[in-house]
This record gives sequence, structure tokens and C-alpha cells, in this order.
Amino acid sequence: MNTTIGENELVATREYDVPRELVYRAWTTPDLLARWWGPKGFTHTFHECDIRPGGTWKFTMHGPDGVDYPNHNVFVELVQQERVVIDHLNVHEFRVTATFEEIKGRTRVTFRQRFKKKEEFEQAKAICIEANEQQLDRLGKVLAELA
Repeated sequence: MNTTIGENELVATREYDVPRELVYRAWTTPDLLARWWGPKGFTHTFHECDIRPGGTWKFTMHGPDGVDYPNHNVFVELVQQERVVIDHLNVHEFRVTATFEEIKGRTRVTFRQRFKKKEEFEQAKAICIEANEQQLDRLGKVLAELA
């Protein structure tokens, strides 16, 4: 695993053998985002996905155990091929900052998940470490299909 733990923050990094443009597209195209977002075995129903600064992203994650998890997010910042910032506003509040760095034709993704409250971070940390790694695995599979 490539996860480090900071104060109220998890940071996972991964390199993919694709250009940044493809990585950015996977983060900013609703159909692609639905294919990889979330841990292994989860599917989604997107209710709203307005990918622009200030745009709302509401969806339900359907767990492999049949449990539904409603999610409410807002896109904070989008910098073409460089960065996507999303605020998760329900249950545990956190900010996801994804940055995309080109390295000799490959792309390094740094996935930061910073929680607003320390107690919520401590509750979610163990689950999120594994879930974020699974999510980045799923992103890699989608990117391989796009390449």
C-alpha cells in the first residue's frame, strides 16, 4: 500500500501508465467516474453530477452487502489535467484533493483525504485506508481500458 497518515489526513499515491489527460478525464466524466469511484464491489446511482466549481454531486453507493450509502459532494476546484478538489458534505465531512503529475509519459496520482474533525478521522481511518487503495485499483482498471 502507498498510503501515509497525517493529521486528520490520508494520502495515497499511485502511478499509472497513461497520460494525465486520461486520468483527468476519468475524474471529470460522470460515466467513467461511476465505474471506479468507491471500494471494490460497490456500484452507484448518480442523481446529480455537475462537474464544475460549485457543482453538486449527489449519488447513492450500493454496497455489495445490499446497504445503500447516500453521498452529497460539491466540486470545489478543477484545474485541467492537474487537480480535482471535492468536498464530501455528509456523514464524515472531508475534502478530497487529487493531483496529477506527469512523469515521463506516466501519471502519478496523489489522493488526499482530509477530514474536518479528528474524531471522525479516527473512526473512519482504518476503513478508508483499504477503501482508497481499492478505489485507486479500480481507477487503474478503467484507465487501462481507455489507453
